[in-house]
Amino acid sequence: MYRTPHPSEHITELYERYALEWDADRNRRPWDDQGWHDRFITCLSQGARVLDLGCGSGMPVAHHLVQQGLHVTGVDTSPTLIALCRRRMPQQEWMVADMRTVALERRFDGMLGWDSFFHLPPADQRKMFHVFEAHAAPGAFLLFTTGPRQGEAIGEYQGAPLYHASLDPVEYQMLLDRSGFDVVEHAVEDPTAGGRTVWLAQSRRRS
Repeated sequence: MYRTPHPSEHITELYERYALEWDADRNRRPWDDQGWHDRFITCLSQGARVLDLGCGSGMPVAHHLVQQGLHVTGVDTSPTLIALCRRRMPQQEWMVADMRTVALERRFDGMLGWDSFFHLPPADQRKMFHVFEAHAAPGAFLLFTTGPRQGEAIGEYQGAPLYHASLDPVEYQMLLDRSGFDVVEHAVEDPTAGGRTVWLAQSRRRS
């Protein structure tokens, strides 16, 4: 029997199909969330290692991190977007992989799930906290965006449906705590970041 695909299953295909258009759009519009990335950078020491999950084309976020002296390992499911990253920042590490299954057997000083984590369905978002925990160095910082409340929403890009989901904020706090992270800062629909809901957390791991 034919099964209608869940909207979340189109995300990988959509970003690959429109990779060049998305990259152009991202670089055309104002960077309205830089403040959070600058905050993230101030939490890290020079030369810190950052794992960017859902790195896209590397612009502007990963590029800004590299300019500030950080070493980036970027993960994205789109081969075209990863190719753009490699062309722009060849000294960094880029890989075509799914953030949900990445297992690098290395730990990082910082981790990002910026404008990427919220494309995962709720069950996969819950599982991602195991990925965060497995890759967190002692005292690592984690920065990611979610929705403001529990639910699913379908946006649109290039005429195609674009899936988003969010857990309840209380559940995010619980998942962070269970994974060994403390919330450092949390903003709901931050007007200084294009209305994004943002979480900045730090691992309690000390050794």
